[in-house]
Amino acid sequence: MIEKALELQTSKIGTETGVSDWVTIEQDRIDTFAEVTEDPQWIHTDPERAAKETPFGGSIAHGFLTLSMASKFAIDTAEDLPGQVMGINYGLNKVRFLNPVCAGDQIRGRFVLKSVTQKSPTQLLSENTLTIEIKGKDTPALIAQWLGMAVFEA
Repeated sequence: MIEKALELQTSKIGTETGVSDWVTIEQDRIDTFAEVTEDPQWIHTDPERAAKETPFGGSIAHGFLTLSMASKFAIDTAEDLPGQVMGINYGLNKVRFLNPVCAGDQIRGRFVLKSVTQKSPTQLLSENTLTIEIKGKDTPALIAQWLGMAVFEA
């Protein structure tokens, strides 16, 4: 079964494999992320001060909050391969935060399959270029090389 999935994925290398819907990053989400990660820096949690003392016009999302949305974007766009029983986040090769996400901005994920490698008789490792775009802005929030392991029936 893995051979069919490998052939299918190989044929998609270099192509866009998914674009998620837009998600609004509200101040409540930023505040919750700050609480959970114990990162209450004022540029994230104090909109009035951030409006006065930063060039952003208000508070901004944590870079790691923006990156963490990748999971939602993948769930929204990815399809299981034939015989796949689970997918595992395998890590990131590179992440660059290019543009801050302001409270109230809408973001979405765009995936381009870069490579796929069979790692074992039951595992395929895929590398995707993930671009998290900000609605209405030319420069994306981030670009990352994201690795995912598809696990298949033995």
